[in-house]
Amino acid sequence: MTFLKKVMRFSTSNLAASILLFLSAIAAAVIANSSFAPIYQEFLSHELHLRIGDFNVLSHGGVNLTMLQFINDGLMAVFFFLVGLEIKRELLVGELSTVRKASLPIIAACGGMIVPVLIYSLICVPGTPESQGLAIPMATDIAFSLGVLSLLGTRVPLSLKVFLVAFAVVDDIGGILVIAIYYSSHVYWGYLAVAALLYLLLFYIGKYGATNKIFFIVIGAVIWYLFLQSGIHSTISGVILALVTPAKPQLEVAKYIERIRSVIGTFPVMDAKKENIVLTNDQIAKLKQVERASDYVISPLQSLEDNLHGTVNFLILPLFAFVNAGVVFSGEGELIGNVSIAIALGLLLGKFFGIYLFTWLAVKTGATQLPEGMTWKNIAGVALLGGIGFTVSLFVANLSFGAGDPMLLNQAKFGVLTGTIISGILGYIVLRLALPKKLSV
Repeated sequence: MTFLKKVMRFSTSNLAASILLFLSAIAAAVIANSSFAPIYQEFLSHELHLRIGDFNVLSHGGVNLTMLQFINDGLMAVFFFLVGLEIKRELLVGELSTVRKASLPIIAACGGMIVPVLIYSLICVPGTPESQGLAIPMATDIAFSLGVLSLLGTRVPLSLKVFLVAFAVVDDIGGILVIAIYYSSHVYWGYLAVAALLYLLLFYIGKYGATNKIFFIVIGAVIWYLFLQSGIHSTISGVILALVTPAKPQLEVAKYIERIRSVIGTFPVMDAKKENIVLTNDQIAKLKQVERASDYVISPLQSLEDNLHGTVNFLILPLFAFVNAGVVFSGEGELIGNVSIAIALGLLLGKFFGIYLFTWLAVKTGATQLPEGMTWKNIAGVALLGGIGFTVSLFVANLSFGAGDPMLLNQAKFGVLTGTIISGILGYIVLRLALPKKLSV
């Protein structure tokens, strides 16, 4: 399968995931404003228990996690683990693996983070409670933005898709750093020291050839608990786990092919006249050799990334959207305020001008070149799609206001949804007008 076909298949799956994500957000908003709102709130605040004797694993500082906290602090650690795997792959062999490839998306992403923050800070004065949401409009949702892009089918040049994915990955790196630095409470170094030892253990085990994914997952769950108690946000544990996950397979492809040919050459062949449907023990043993060899030739990084995409896109993210996108349109406090306006403008105008202008400056100053197939018109469309900040923006909004001010949190959710929807619609319209009717091959 060619790289283009892989990207197209990835985009199609993201379209389905984006639709499910959008429907989950709509369902949350509808239920939060209906007679079922008390049931919805009770579901979010329901305490969870996973006991070993008298000890509840799902607790933080002796306080049981609620459903909302478990999804945001627990399941989203899996999401950030997948993000970390994607980042590591891009750094090793992808669009961020060389300076030439990485320069344009890195510059574009920097603009897409700096300008939204500036817009937010102009509307929400630093030092006020509103200023806590400064980082909310920084993020770009890769799955959602690629889902919108895939609506245009083969009209979209590969270079444009790669550019979108690359600067969104850099956005993720920026978001992860912000979460780690600014959304961590008092740090308990003892927990982090134990977690660091476990990371070292995984690193050296992976370095010397171990590729058992179950081992990495189990140790990763222990590390997650240690981070949960440490004061550093627990989702960061998933990102670091991805960085120590082996990217090199235990068996090289050339040796794998040689081994497979050897097995096929000695495979016991049945008499063609006998229509046996049950394999012999010798045949089963040979096929198991092929299966083991196949496991060794795929690295844990690639295998886990492939296995997690479905779970994250079709279960974790829709569930996250359902519990976090419940904007309340009536009740105490204003829905439209400085926070909602700052976030919506940050996503819509900040991301657009930041990505577009920084890209323009990078090309015009000769710092980098515009890849083949990309024009200033379709860059404008992709820059608008950069304002789709749904998942990570909602996540940061909850970190910013979830424990302090429900009214500001509600405003933040409304701002994220508004900015995301308008950015997505405008980006689709601009690209539909800018792209050729058929992509020349």
